Amino acid sequence: MKRILSIVLMIALSISLLAGCAKEEPATPTEPTAPETGEETTTTGGTITKLGLGHVISIARSKDKGTDANGNPVNPVGQADVMIAAVGFDADGKVVSVYIDTAQTKVAFDENMQLTSDVNAEVPTKRDLGADYGMVKASSIGKEWFEQMDALQEWMVGKTVEEIVSMETTKRDDEHPTVPNVPELTSSVTMDVGEYLKAVEEAWNNAIDVTGAEKVGLGVKTSIAKSVSAGTDANGNPVTAKAQIDTMISAVALDADGKVAGAIIDTAQVVIPFDADGKVAIDKTAELKTKNELKEEYGMGKVSPIGKEWYEQAQALAEWMKGKSLDEIKAMKLEEGKPAEEDLVSSVTIHVTDYLEVVEEAINNAK
Repeated sequence: MKRILSIVLMIALSISLLAGCAKEEPATPTEPTAPETGEETTTTGGTITKLGLGHVISIARSKDKGTDANGNPVNPVGQADVMIAAVGFDADGKVVSVYIDTAQTKVAFDENMQLTSDVNAEVPTKRDLGADYGMVKASSIGKEWFEQMDALQEWMVGKTVEEIVSMETTKRDDEHPTVPNVPELTSSVTMDVGEYLKAVEEAWNNAIDVTGAEKVGLGVKTSIAKSVSAGTDANGNPVTAKAQIDTMISAVALDADGKVAGAIIDTAQVVIPFDADGKVAIDKTAELKTKNELKEEYGMGKVSPIGKEWYEQAQALAEWMKGKSLDEIKAMKLEEGKPAEEDLVSSVTIHVTDYLEVVEEAINNAK
């Protein structure tokens, strides 16, 4: 009897052990955890919660009619340098995406103050020019403008504006007072970056809120078509020469589906008048404003059939684009270049063709 009882107990014990082993099968695999290092890990990426558009405008390199140091004649030139930054910031104010470009536009005249520039020609930005810009020939590190700018942009990602504008710099010469002097950039950026840092700072100061944005793009288009030679008007009145440089700009933030999460549209309308002697007739060091910055000073509200200023109409156009894809934006109904969409006719009466083009460019180069 005892022998039978022992056998029964051994069988029961075996069943119990088997059951226990079955419960110890490996659990469903999970993502491995990072090893503990004692340091808090941080990330530089993240969803973009603010979109900014910043710029710096200079006409300092415009030239008067005259002679150079060797007594050779110098013909007048109106030059506008518009440095532009489209920037996406995360909830902590750190740069997630940044795209910087420069519209460096020259309008040339001869000794008689007649235009020699083709006013209908396409005006490329420095990024548009790429290797044709020609900086590599004079670069001590053998890098073109766009290559140096790419390196600067990469350095900015993950940093706050305060950290960016606090970059340590050195003065190379009078034309290069703010060259990067940080280990990460000394071998990749030797151009002056002062104006670009200011443009990024302005982008932060003017940033708008966006939701669900993942990348940012910049679009730029420049026209010199409204420049004029010296002469007389239709009534026989004397007209002095004028360089007019209109740079249309758009910063766009896109969501994961490629739809517009936010957009900013602006124009730098730079007018450089010359007097009868061929001298620049305005202060070359004056601060110049875009149409958005001018607001009511621009004066469109006085002549607008809907009583709205330019910046108000640009904001309404940008708001209409939110939630739309590029194809939907390009499908906008137009009449003579003006919106014919039912929800825009009462808020936008400006011509929008150029702005649709710069928005398209911004969407296409977003990153």
